[in-house]
Amino acid sequence: MILTVTANPALDVTYRTSALRPGESHRVAVVGRSAGGKGINVARVLHALGEDPVCLGFLGGSTGAAISDLLARAGVRQEFLPVEGLTRTTVTVVDDAGATVLNEPGPEVSTADWRALADVALTLLSPGDVLVISGSTPPGTPPDAVPSLVRDAVEQEVRVVVDTSGPTLLAAAEAGAHVLKPNAEELRAATQITDVHDAAGALLDRGAGLVVVSLGEDGVFAVGGAGQARRIWTAAAPEVLTGNPTGAGDAAVAAIARALDTGLPGTGDEAGLVARRLHDVVALSGAAVVAPVAGDFDVPTYQRLLARTEVKESHATR
Repeated sequence: MILTVTANPALDVTYRTSALRPGESHRVAVVGRSAGGKGINVARVLHALGEDPVCLGFLGGSTGAAISDLLARAGVRQEFLPVEGLTRTTVTVVDDAGATVLNEPGPEVSTADWRALADVALTLLSPGDVLVISGSTPPGTPPDAVPSLVRDAVEQEVRVVVDTSGPTLLAAAEAGAHVLKPNAEELRAATQITDVHDAAGALLDRGAGLVVVSLGEDGVFAVGGAGQARRIWTAAAPEVLTGNPTGAGDAAVAAIARALDTGLPGTGDEAGLVARRLHDVVALSGAAVVAPVAGDFDVPTYQRLLARTEVKESHATR
């Protein structure tokens, strides 16, 4: 089973227009509304691939109810916990130049809320399952909430994927997350190291099992192993893709989670499982760029990229 944790979900509203001009009025050609937040996007992609993920997180107010209803209608399983306050709304404006995203902070949560979430997560998970923790944390989140959940899941022989940023990314590495999936900007900001390969190595030194880094149009690279056995895998789409890139990283995480879910518990081959499917990570994230809203992907594009994307492997130099 794959369980995705979205501590700070959002009702995603996407506007598409030909050009975004600050200070001017716009006519919106296309409006999309979907259940969002990074972990929810991961679950939606997995569900579209025929998997049966479960969403966990906090929901509150009318926007929280709207998210729950959208997921129920889509057939995605959910185990959300109620909180006071209103679940946030995220607005994405997509034009010919790219995407502009406006993120609300989300409702405040308590230490007790996080304890309840961890209890539900660890009850649902069994050895060999995959736990995905994605996105930002809402106001009030204690600093040890995410790393504590990572440690408890790892002790339970659950494979853990974390896609976050800042100090939480560093703490997830130290807690022993099997896979971290930052983009290059998040990686540099968290580690304060300019070279992305050195920065990824720093996360491995802190305790992460594998670091998969999104490079935008340049694809992804993954670094795993220790010392002289450290390896680098790279893959990039064979064509330039345009559209809405906001869900590409979530689609990549979905591919990573699905790769991990194929392995037997206790084998310690998490890096190999993901590395062998790195072309799937690139293909699925590229297909998400072509889709109109985050959490979706274009099937023909995915199939085309999957057949044409190659993975290259090399030794890391330190």
